[in-house]
Amino acid sequence: MLSILMLAFHASYAQGPFEEYSAILLDSLATENVKKTNKSYTTTALNGQNIEIDGDLSDEAWSIVNWGGNFVQLEPIDGGIASQSTKFKIVYDEKFLYIAYRCYDNEPEKIEKRLSRRDGFEGDWIEINIDGYNDNQTAASFSITAAGVLGDEAVTQDGNNWDSNWNPIWYTATRIDDEGWTAEIKIPFSQIRFDKKDEQIWGLQFTRRHFRFNERSTWQYISRNSGRWVSGFGELRGIKNIKPQKQLEIQPYIVTLAETFEKEEGNPFRTGSNSEVNVGLDGKIGIGNNFALDFTFNPDFGQVEADPSVVVLDGFQVFFEERRPFFIENRDLFDFRISSSVAGGGYDSDNIFYSRRIGGSPHSYPSTNGFVNQPNLTSIVGATKFSGQTNQGLSVGILQSVTAEETAKISLNDEISKEVVEPLTSYTVARLKQNINEGKSSIGGMLTAVNRNLSDSGIEIHKSAYTGAFDFEHTWKDRNYYLRGNLLFSNVSGSKEAIQNTQRSFEHLFQRIDADHLEVDPNKTSLTGTGGTIQFGKSGGETWFFDTGVTWRSPELELNDVGFMRASDEITHFTWGQYRDIEPKGMFNNYRINYNHWLGWNTSGQNTNQEINVNAQGQLKNFWYIGFGNHIELKQLSATSLRGGPMIRESSGWGKWGFINSDQRKKLTFNLFFFHFTPFQKSEVNNGSISLRMRYQPTNTFNISLGPRYNQYKRTIQYVTNIERSADPADTRYITASIDQKTFNMSLRMNYTISPNFTIQYWGQPFISKAQYSDFKYITNSLANNYEERYEVLDGTQISYESASSQYHVDEDMDGNVDYSIGNPDFNFIQFRSNLVARWEYVPGSELFLVWSQGLTNSGDPTESLIPSL
Repeated sequence: MLSILMLAFHASYAQGPFEEYSAILLDSLATENVKKTNKSYTTTALNGQNIEIDGDLSDEAWSIVNWGGNFVQLEPIDGGIASQSTKFKIVYDEKFLYIAYRCYDNEPEKIEKRLSRRDGFEGDWIEINIDGYNDNQTAASFSITAAGVLGDEAVTQDGNNWDSNWNPIWYTATRIDDEGWTAEIKIPFSQIRFDKKDEQIWGLQFTRRHFRFNERSTWQYISRNSGRWVSGFGELRGIKNIKPQKQLEIQPYIVTLAETFEKEEGNPFRTGSNSEVNVGLDGKIGIGNNFALDFTFNPDFGQVEADPSVVVLDGFQVFFEERRPFFIENRDLFDFRISSSVAGGGYDSDNIFYSRRIGGSPHSYPSTNGFVNQPNLTSIVGATKFSGQTNQGLSVGILQSVTAEETAKISLNDEISKEVVEPLTSYTVARLKQNINEGKSSIGGMLTAVNRNLSDSGIEIHKSAYTGAFDFEHTWKDRNYYLRGNLLFSNVSGSKEAIQNTQRSFEHLFQRIDADHLEVDPNKTSLTGTGGTIQFGKSGGETWFFDTGVTWRSPELELNDVGFMRASDEITHFTWGQYRDIEPKGMFNNYRINYNHWLGWNTSGQNTNQEINVNAQGQLKNFWYIGFGNHIELKQLSATSLRGGPMIRESSGWGKWGFINSDQRKKLTFNLFFFHFTPFQKSEVNNGSISLRMRYQPTNTFNISLGPRYNQYKRTIQYVTNIERSADPADTRYITASIDQKTFNMSLRMNYTISPNFTIQYWGQPFISKAQYSDFKYITNSLANNYEERYEVLDGTQISYESASSQYHVDEDMDGNVDYSIGNPDFNFIQFRSNLVARWEYVPGSELFLVWSQGLTNSGDPTESLIPSL
């Protein structure tokens, strides 16, 4: 151990004489003792003394407390000697917590002072984590860079979740001198959640990043293999008789919109331009230091960057991140993922609460031959959220929101009429979670309710939707092992037509002709389903880790009124195992080898999928990162590919992937990723992609990144449409074709940081996806092992193309009469999205945004080559 530390020290830091080796030995022994110590720091009240937040540590008030320090290296050498010394002091008064940092550096002229927007975490920085509840699960994180850029995150799940969207109000200043750099910060107690007690005992941790050596060191040593973070903190003592602070934050906004578009003759809604003004308000009221009441009115602003472009051919919903400030605050409390397996899987995105359902696109569209002005989003009239934690460790969250009735305007024969496309809707979400045994265990529950006023609207959607869930977690052996699980139910009700639509929807497909355990009931007015997960694993210890479990969804489970669910009628077993070595060896600083497998069934007991994945990744001594893996699909039966048709056997095959990331400290960096899938039966499918992200930082104030990505997807059996030839469901033709799809997109980002409080950012993304379909066919034996036996090709004598109507006409029995027609599925989708954002935080907690946004969408000739379409 000593020799490894010594060699790493000399290789990295080029210090050499024998006299220094003796010091290393002594420091190493001291470090071993520090690693075994549960640290504590005692602070003192200021008693009227003043501290000016200017980065200068000469204020007399700092002399009333001692320095804390003795940081231990976390990366790259877990438990190694920190290359540079770090010290801190903490004092307080009745309203604020003050922290002073002294970050020594023997080459202060090389301190990295990169500027960025808030939460950029660029260059050298130091961070404090405070567990105000001392619940071993949650913490507030405050970071400051040597350049003076703030970073703050809400830490939950014992460090497994860090949310940088949290933006509290606090104050800081930094300086660089001939000993390194210093910082002072002042945090209002109103920004820290804590219990009302005569003396506070808080969890405490400090982390310093030394940029040049790519090193992180911590005050309280917590091994990277421990599987812990917040529960491993040291303690902050000495804060006495502080009172909960009043908290009132108001964030009004005004948004002006001006858009131009191509004028359409005769359409009163497409005159060539449009403008409007919106106003709204976000606010927060602190209720003691345990709870907060958030409220919002007309919260249209907040998502200034558009969602990335995507073309989906598999039918599944796409999950997009939430960006609206009101819904981001304390969102971890309302997060109830049904499954969170380390192995990963499509089911991992399923959640009881998906906030983007609130204020989403209207559910209906007018059926008319006239011109239509359809609202893109549903207006949120208002929303409130009450959240916090009691002294006994009970977390409480209640959210209530109301969205307005939306109408579309219709112009027909020079007359304007209106039609309801979204009803007045109420959303309620309630969450309780009780920590037990110092956060080592927990139990909780969640309820959601959606109620719609459908009177006279004619919209066939659920009148009401309810979900209820129970979850638990228990850890033991120093939190190394865990057992967790949940159980949930859903109930939706509405008209017979609405419930029949749900049964036939993509997520359920009760009409599948080969599913004996499913049946569409046209008389039902409600559906009740269940789901859940049971999971066991080891997340801490030495070198071996694992996670295994089962997750299921009954056919009737329905969450998509205010949740997110990709599919029902699934039972999946997952297992992940990992060997991890964090000690530098050979060419690696650290490496890990992973094994994953998945087995799936539907609720009738039919085995639907078998998959295995093996991969390895590691960090090299030069701080490059490499990884590669193999994914084998042994069996894949899809219930959704034919959109209500029979189960079909998908391609079995072998997927290869790999990546290489350069040293991210350099001015020019890159990340390269590739993937290719080869089927066991040649020519059945060919799927490959390559992506590259390059980033250049020519100065501390400016950086630019470019991320091109190319994907090619070829498949012999790609769904096109269903043709119902008679009233008999068995007489339906499931039409597929060979597809050749090419997709190219490229993200461009430019960031210019004038000061830590004033940034200008540009983002643009051209996106092109084109596909050509050929060799049309219909399914005959969907489960045949040989893919060529699954279909019958429509040859040239059976199918012809009419360019005037863009239709394929099929004379299947070749009697001279058209049996059915198929619309041309070829497409060439072209989109360009961009925005320019100027952000100015003119005083802490008060921001001004100026946003310019552009969106262009068009279609091109699918027969053209991909790149010229740009």
